[in-house]
Amino acid sequence: MIEIRRSDERGRTKIDWLDSYHSFSFGEYYDPKNIHFGPLRVLNDDLIQPGEGFPTHPHKEMEIVTIVTEGTVTHKDSSGGQGTITMNEIQRMTAGKGVFHSEYNDSDFDVLKLFQIWFIPNKQNLEPFYEQMKFFHQEKKNKLLKVVSGKKEKGIIFINQDAEIYLSDLDANTSIQYDIPEKRGVYIHIMDGSISINGIALKKGDAAKIYEEDKISIQAEKDSQIMLFDLPMDF
Repeated sequence: MIEIRRSDERGRTKIDWLDSYHSFSFGEYYDPKNIHFGPLRVLNDDLIQPGEGFPTHPHKEMEIVTIVTEGTVTHKDSSGGQGTITMNEIQRMTAGKGVFHSEYNDSDFDVLKLFQIWFIPNKQNLEPFYEQMKFFHQEKKNKLLKVVSGKKEKGIIFINQDAEIYLSDLDANTSIQYDIPEKRGVYIHIMDGSISINGIALKKGDAAKIYEEDKISIQAEKDSQIMLFDLPMDF
């Protein structure tokens, strides 16, 4: 089964400094048919204006992954940690038993574009923790590059959940295959460009929930970027 969700069907928060699209229920946006997909709870596509951002706020019992696609985000947290995440960098925050943090676009001129991804963890009351890595275009060119995993693997961001994130930068007319393990589902978000999945056309901002399938074929109609989640479906 391949269930398509079009870009304009997502929820949206638009204020003077933030334009955010929500793939799942978030904040004031509520859709009972889109609360989560497996343990994937939040997928927000955010554009933040220069000099703006999220002031200090709490998180608890969530695995939070931030993927920056344009600009630089500056973060600070209640443990005393602070730093930046730039384009092609990925950060994981285990909120665990509780943490306060802030995220800002400190640039005076450039917009910040990022994806905020939340997973429901498989363990509770963990100590807050940060991890950050950079992945380059050539590593994901015309193939699926695993960047996040529930297994501790060298060079891959670890999360406390049996889930994986793959990124791919596809040239036009390139195709790749993905085999879906038994009792797993796949969620694909089109970050840029246009593709087809088993012949179904999708464009930037569209997504596909895929379950009860054993494999999929992804064809890039033009230069495209995708994000693929491999998730347990007995959640």
